[in-house]
Amino acid sequence: MVQGIDFSPDHKVRLPTRFNVAVPFIDRHLGEGRGAKAAIRTAHETVTYAELAERVNRSGNALLAMGLRPRDRLLMVVKDCPAFFYLFWGAIKAGIVPVPLNTLLRTPDYSYIIDDSGCGLVVHSSEFANEVAPALAQLEDKAPRALTVDAFLAEMARAAPAAEPHLADPADDCFWLYSSGSTGRPKGAVHAQRDMVVTSELYGVRVLGVTEDDICYSAAKLFFAYGLGNAMTFPLWVGATAVLDERRPTPDATFETIEAFESTIFYGVPTLYAAQLAALDARPRRFPSLRACVSAGEALPAEMFRRWKEKTGTVILDGIGSTEALHIFIGNRLDDFRPGTSGRPVPGYAARILDEAGKPVAKGERGRLWIRAESTAKYYWNKPDKTAETMVEGWLDTGDTYRQDEDGYFIYEGRSDDMLKVGGIWCSPVEIENCLIGHPAVLEAAVIGHADADSLIKPKAVVVLKQAADARAALTDELMALCKKTLAPYKYPRWIEYVPELPKTATGKIQRYKLRA
Repeated sequence: MVQGIDFSPDHKVRLPTRFNVAVPFIDRHLGEGRGAKAAIRTAHETVTYAELAERVNRSGNALLAMGLRPRDRLLMVVKDCPAFFYLFWGAIKAGIVPVPLNTLLRTPDYSYIIDDSGCGLVVHSSEFANEVAPALAQLEDKAPRALTVDAFLAEMARAAPAAEPHLADPADDCFWLYSSGSTGRPKGAVHAQRDMVVTSELYGVRVLGVTEDDICYSAAKLFFAYGLGNAMTFPLWVGATAVLDERRPTPDATFETIEAFESTIFYGVPTLYAAQLAALDARPRRFPSLRACVSAGEALPAEMFRRWKEKTGTVILDGIGSTEALHIFIGNRLDDFRPGTSGRPVPGYAARILDEAGKPVAKGERGRLWIRAESTAKYYWNKPDKTAETMVEGWLDTGDTYRQDEDGYFIYEGRSDDMLKVGGIWCSPVEIENCLIGHPAVLEAAVIGHADADSLIKPKAVVVLKQAADARAALTDELMALCKKTLAPYKYPRWIEYVPELPKTATGKIQRYKLRA
């Protein structure tokens, strides 16, 4: 256990009354003898824990020299590279609030977030200048100062190599994450100093069993909550090594990275695992270094779990997390997993499923999932109404529909606003999608509601095939027959549309609302 930090028997974190979270994640490794150990590895460089600590100090000093002050916001549009660590932790150590942004956004989104956040500085990788620069220009005289990562690194090199941490209360604001959101404008979820300690210990250590011997590689990027834990906070919490790859995570790129760095833990999303499985069909291979694989973002179909285990010899531990909760709060684990489910609650996390009247449902019945934990966001920036609606008396409304089986495993039924009522009966799009994915020709599927000739809602499937099919009429008949045989009669899709890809958020969630538009 980290000196000065421990957890009670009910998994509640105990922290010093004056605290800076950069100290246990960055500084303490020097005192524990890890200075020469690799903290970060990329295809081009290795950064030791000693180098990381010094660069974090220089970064914090450089930010202060640029005029930022404690509680000011630093917006980061930064690719997966060591500079992300320097900026993020340097800001925190100086008392500045880092706000990593999705690097896949476009100019209107950046303009909105820059304005909404009231930030004092924007630092961006040069690759994203074509979207960030116009966003700043749109704000005219309200635009904050901005510079590229390379320009910031030059300023950082001139800054002092030592720095004292800016102490705060463990519940004080520490960093923000803007939700990728399946609908509407991004929302700034405000996280406290303690939140990364909670997720790193309760999920990273106690569920996943991450140790300092692990080499962690996440295809999911650092800019959102899942990737932030996978590739940064989990390895730093235990003194492990993080592998970063700035490239788009294709099957070939991810396989190459796992093999080159001998990664022990791999984090992906169902979309990527589906593409990887298609690549493994063409060229079988094994990954002997891997001891665990993790999935989040969208429910992992049981058939995908089975095929991955068959082809690689490893299991995929599916779980559900969110930007607001910071990481996975219900998950499978190596000694306790059930394919087709999200697993059981992470230690220290409470979960309940409520009906439309706010009453707990019986096991087997579906309802809205609420969770409670110390890692959940304090509030949404500038959105008091949404905060009051979503964060109620310590509980967080996840917006997901779930049911719990007799053994206590949680089963995802879809986003609450994606549920369908067919013939007066609630119907889960995920159940139909999982059935369709069981067909050998199907790579991915999304199910939405569609009005028939009588204006009644029925399921419609939007399908991505593994490869082009000529006889689509025959395939459609096959898929409908499969659903009729496997599911309750009213659940089969009345229409099937074939598309080259499905719209998704950065975390891999299918944006069904775009298919309904």
